[in-house]
Amino acid sequence: MDALFIEYRDPLFGIIVFFVLVFIIAFFSYWWGRFKVQEDHRYLDRFIKQFHTLPTEEELKALISSGSISEKSWILLAHAYYQNGDFEKSIEIYQTLIEQQKDPQKRRDTLFLLGQTYFKAGFLERARTIFLQILQQFPRTPQALRYLLLVYEQLREYSKALEVLEPLDELDSDTAKDRLYLECMAMLNDPEITADEKAQRLIALYEKQHNLTYLIFEYLFVHHTALAWRHLDQSQCDTISDLLWRLGAEQLDLDIISKNGYLRELFSAKGIVDLADESAVFELDIMIRLRKSGFTGAALQFEYLCNDCKQVFPFAFNRCPNCYAIDSVRSEMILTKEIFEKNLSFQ
Repeated sequence: MDALFIEYRDPLFGIIVFFVLVFIIAFFSYWWGRFKVQEDHRYLDRFIKQFHTLPTEEELKALISSGSISEKSWILLAHAYYQNGDFEKSIEIYQTLIEQQKDPQKRRDTLFLLGQTYFKAGFLERARTIFLQILQQFPRTPQALRYLLLVYEQLREYSKALEVLEPLDELDSDTAKDRLYLECMAMLNDPEITADEKAQRLIALYEKQHNLTYLIFEYLFVHHTALAWRHLDQSQCDTISDLLWRLGAEQLDLDIISKNGYLRELFSAKGIVDLADESAVFELDIMIRLRKSGFTGAALQFEYLCNDCKQVFPFAFNRCPNCYAIDSVRSEMILTKEIFEKNLSFQ
């Protein structure tokens, strides 16, 4: 009988059993782990679906009035929808909250959030109605006045926007730059003023204020290039480098370019002139060296940074779309590959 169990005491048999047990444990651990991960995903999906769709209007009113979820939590949920761009859900929550609120101060704050959401979603008429409603009950509300000004500006009702500046002045808000900007925009959008008169007014304004550089020279380089070169503050060339880069060879003033180091580097990088061998600006330096070596497949593109909030945008702006600061744009160069368009014919 003992001879029958001798081989079970063999060390090799013990090693085999050990590895078999390790394999069985690893196998079950792996599949148990996969099962738990799938369960976690299903639980997360069920949790997210609770917030994917709002209750009906009546259910929402019942939930808010019941007090089972605090008012602050509802506002946080609406703000989360606002941040994700789901303005419809955010608006529905704010509207239901306003109907339930009795405290005038809380009602004002929620109305402001509703107006802000309407503005962000592009419902300008509704936003205007909300902010006017706030100001009827609470005239000394500078935040509502600021947004009302932005609404009128986007509606191109510049005279009404300028009227909003008067109560803001009384509330000790700094409105000098807003006034200058709105007056300039009103003038540029006035069809009764000729292009020559607009250019002269812009030059007079710039020489007096030295503000709105991008706005003024964007207009001048399109409509009166010679006048733009004549009045250009050469210390501001880097501010409007994208406008200068897009000028054609026939629009350049070579006398001014040859006397300014930055302009020599900019247009040497573009290949229009050959007046610089290097540049302190990295992108321009690379472009100059590539052209010197005979490579012409590189180009510059631009993105636009707000000096106040540091947000970056793919398009130029006169008022920052994020923080609404005026004249805060700064163009940033990006090296890219030149794109050659082929003339394709279907004939």
